[in-house]
Amino acid sequence: MGLFGFGKDDDVKEMEKDISVTGSALERAKKGDEGGMAGAATRLMERLLDTGIDGRGPLDSAHKIATDALAKRRTTDEAVDEIVKDHTMMAATGGFLTSLGGFITMPVAMPANIVEFYLLATRMVASIAKTRGYDIDKPEIRSAILLTLVGADADDLLKKAGVVATGRLSNLAAQRLPGPILMVVNKAVAFRLLASAGRNTLARFGKGLPVAGGFVGAGLDTYLIRKIADSARREFPPVTDRTVR
Repeated sequence: MGLFGFGKDDDVKEMEKDISVTGSALERAKKGDEGGMAGAATRLMERLLDTGIDGRGPLDSAHKIATDALAKRRTTDEAVDEIVKDHTMMAATGGFLTSLGGFITMPVAMPANIVEFYLLATRMVASIAKTRGYDIDKPEIRSAILLTLVGADADDLLKKAGVVATGRLSNLAAQRLPGPILMVVNKAVAFRLLASAGRNTLARFGKGLPVAGGFVGAGLDTYLIRKIADSARREFPPVTDRTVR
């Protein structure tokens, strides 16, 4: 078994075929079918929102991460730098450890690494947003956080959902979008992440060599998390210089 049921090469190929035949991520999300990819997308969406933002078990919430960073640093910019540095180190460590065993451990380690990576990325973006003054309990802001994970694809998903893009993703809060639309957008993000994970499986085979694969995995995850961090800094500009409570 792999990521939400997709891990073996045949499963990944089937997932990609399913995506190409059925249509766009948004169209899949609108169908609401909870089997197969739809069910996987729903589970991923729920984990990112519930665990990535609100925290569960050993994973602290974005609220706590932001509060701790602001308490340790003098300015919001320094707090954001602290958040990005800490999550980059965690992503690199996760990428290294889950790729250390090469091909032998890849069927189990790679799906675990993908889940861990996006949970960390979600928490990092949410923590940055909280630090800069946004209410991360608002449904619109939570959707903006998820959309940040897909980068340039965010505008495309919003456009297909009938949402008028107004510059930065944080501006979604002013639109007061209906809950069903936000749910579709959130699930579409999850579809897009799953599709991307499937397409990039072969690209990750540089991790196939024991020990050396660990350095490849660490480098790749470091690059990706920094890219998401740069996007989060742009999408969530400071609202206030005061400590966020």
